[in-house]
Amino acid sequence: MPDTMKAVIKPRPGPGLEMTTWPVPEIGPDDVLVQVKAASICGTDLHIYKWDPWSQGRIHPPLVVGHELCGIVVERGANVTSPKVGDFVSAESHVVDNSCFYCRTGQGHICINTRIIGVDRDGAFAEYVAIPAQNAWVNPPDMPVEIAVLQENFGNAVHTAFATDLTAKKVLVTGCGPVGVMTIAVAKAAGARSIFATDIYPYRLELARTMGADVAIDVRNEDVVSIVNDLTDGEGVDVLLEMSGAPSAIEQGFKVLKYGGEAALLGLTPGPIMFDLNNAVIFKGATVYGIVGRELWATWYRMRGLLRSGAVDLTPVVTHRFRLEEYDRAMETMASGQSGKVVLYP
Repeated sequence: MPDTMKAVIKPRPGPGLEMTTWPVPEIGPDDVLVQVKAASICGTDLHIYKWDPWSQGRIHPPLVVGHELCGIVVERGANVTSPKVGDFVSAESHVVDNSCFYCRTGQGHICINTRIIGVDRDGAFAEYVAIPAQNAWVNPPDMPVEIAVLQENFGNAVHTAFATDLTAKKVLVTGCGPVGVMTIAVAKAAGARSIFATDIYPYRLELARTMGADVAIDVRNEDVVSIVNDLTDGEGVDVLLEMSGAPSAIEQGFKVLKYGGEAALLGLTPGPIMFDLNNAVIFKGATVYGIVGRELWATWYRMRGLLRSGAVDLTPVVTHRFRLEEYDRAMETMASGQSGKVVLYP
C-alpha cells in the first residue's frame, strides 16, 4: 500500500479546489479502506467548490471532498467481518452514531450526530478513502461502475418518490438535475399515471423525457400552472416531488397540487423564502414530507430491487466523464445545466 495518493481538496477558505499529494488514510478497527474506482459530483460538492454561505459555515479546510463513490475494499480493520477484501462496494455517506434517540428508533437518516463523508471527514475525490465498514454497501461484482457510483444519489430519488404511493397518480417533478431525472424514472417504475417535469434548461428537459416524463415544461417561456391544469382537466397533480429548491418552482408546484394532495420536498432553497402556507398547504389539506438523505437501510434495499429487476435503468443519467485531474472542467460542466451526472475517475 502506498503512503501517499493524489486527492482533490479544499485547501483553505475560498472558492475553488486543488489537486495535491495527500496521505493514504489510516483505518480504525471498524473501518475499511476503499480504492476508489469512480466518484460522481453532487450539488453539495458544487456548494463547497463555490464556497457559498452554507460551505463557509460547515466546511473546515483542509479537507478531501467528494461523497459519491464506488471502489474495491483493499484493507479492513481488526473488528470488521464484512465486507471482505476484494469486495466491490458503494458507500452511504452519512456516518451515524447508532446510539442517539433517532438511530435507536429506526430513524438513522436524521441522526443528530451525523458526519458526512467529504463534508465533515475526508472524502472520495482521491485514490483511496476510509469509511466505516457499516457504511459499505456490497455490489454484485459485475455491476457497471457508472451505476454503482450513482447509488447514493439515486437513494435521494428513491427516498423522495417512495414518501407516498405514486400508483396511478399524476405526479409533478420540479427540477430535472440528476436526482430529478432519477426520481422521474422511479415514479415511472412505481406506476405513476402521468409525470410532468419542469426545469430551466432544455438539455435537462430532454433527459427528463428520456427517463420517462410524459410532459416536460420549460419554465422560462411556458406557463406551468396553465399547462398542468389544462392537461389534468383543472384537477392539478396528486403528488409534487420538489427537487430544485427554487422558490418559483416551489410556488408553482403547490399551485398545481390538488386539494388533499401530497408533496415531498428534497431541494434546498438558497435561504429563507416567502411562502403562502395558508393557501398552499393548510386550506388545501395537503400533506408535506421533508426528505433528507436515505432511510438506513430501507432505501438501499429498494434501490437494489429497482436496479436488479431492471425496473429502472440509470445508464442515460451519466453524460460526462473526466479524469480526477480535470476536476475544474468537471465542476464547470456540472454547474452549467448542460449535463446529467458527471463522473470522475482517479
